[in-house]
Amino acid sequence: MKVAVVGTRGIPDIMGGIETHCQELYPRLVKRGASVVIFARKAYTPQKKPYFYKGVEVVPVYTPKLSGVETIVHTFRCFLKVLAWRPDIVHLHAIGPSFIAPLFRLFGLKVVYTHHGQDYNRARWGKLAKAILRLSEFVGTKFSNRVIVISDLLEDWLQKKYHCNKTVRINNGVTLQPALSEDKTKKWLNKYGLEGKRYIFALGRFVKEKGFHDLIAAYKKASLVDVKLVIAGSADFKSDYANEMKTAAAEVGAILPGYIHGEELQVIFENASLFVIPSYHEGLPIALLEALGYNRNVVASDIPANMEVPLPEECFYELGDVDELADKMTLFMETPVQRDFKHIVEYHYDWDKIADQTMDLYKSLVKRK
Repeated sequence: MKVAVVGTRGIPDIMGGIETHCQELYPRLVKRGASVVIFARKAYTPQKKPYFYKGVEVVPVYTPKLSGVETIVHTFRCFLKVLAWRPDIVHLHAIGPSFIAPLFRLFGLKVVYTHHGQDYNRARWGKLAKAILRLSEFVGTKFSNRVIVISDLLEDWLQKKYHCNKTVRINNGVTLQPALSEDKTKKWLNKYGLEGKRYIFALGRFVKEKGFHDLIAAYKKASLVDVKLVIAGSADFKSDYANEMKTAAAEVGAILPGYIHGEELQVIFENASLFVIPSYHEGLPIALLEALGYNRNVVASDIPANMEVPLPEECFYELGDVDELADKMTLFMETPVQRDFKHIVEYHYDWDKIADQTMDLYKSLVKRK
């Protein structure tokens, strides 16, 4: 079975939820007998010529790194390359690239698209961009053979808005990692001057909808003694928000390690006392699921995407309420709770189960073909 993937910047270790999703999913599908080619964006990939990652072929395609243009240009540039390969399945990720679905269908290809979230709700987009994304959502939903949704919220939305009856619910996932050695732990904690279980951790792109300005304001208000704040990530493009956020973080002494991955990310997760996700918009946040995999205490905004994760009520605060967020952070830092969240991950968010579900979906479409 040949599967072409469009809509991710690439793999491995490239910042983004969709990128993490693809990095975990497609090597597993290769093990299950699929031949997978990811058509990536050359500006982000570690190599500029085609290469393999755990059996997945990654083909970098030139695309200008310009906000608002990048996705459209990349999707069109991938179109002829995908047609030339003649895959059994074309898998589109996110609503942006899904506008191309009817063209693939016109050439007799089976199309699956994964709806990762309502991107038109992101603060970065203006009215025109939001309108284009909504149109793309409609086109992808209408013309794809199947639509994978990662949350009940998205499934309900597509059924209500477009009367869509071809959705398939398949979650995001998490890979549980064995604990690292003491030497590796010391190495990465010492790099940032951190003490285990004495810092608050957050992770994501430096964009307004991630709510890091609320986190920084709450950290300042909480006045926690000997507790540091670490916010890992970066901005894809230069922006006033990212600059303002970095300035505010510097004023409260927050540590910004940039985009981290692998052992470094694992150590920071393993040794944090508290993970905070103050987002205004998410699909099904992989960073939150990763925190559960490390049994971290969690404080999350009460947006529907976060609240679909089965957490205790005390883990949520009202979106945008800096005072409540500060109180929750203080409570969990001063009286930490021993968590056992791994069972949630094992039951709901196991990548092997997700790979099996995805492979079954592909097989059902190829069988019909």
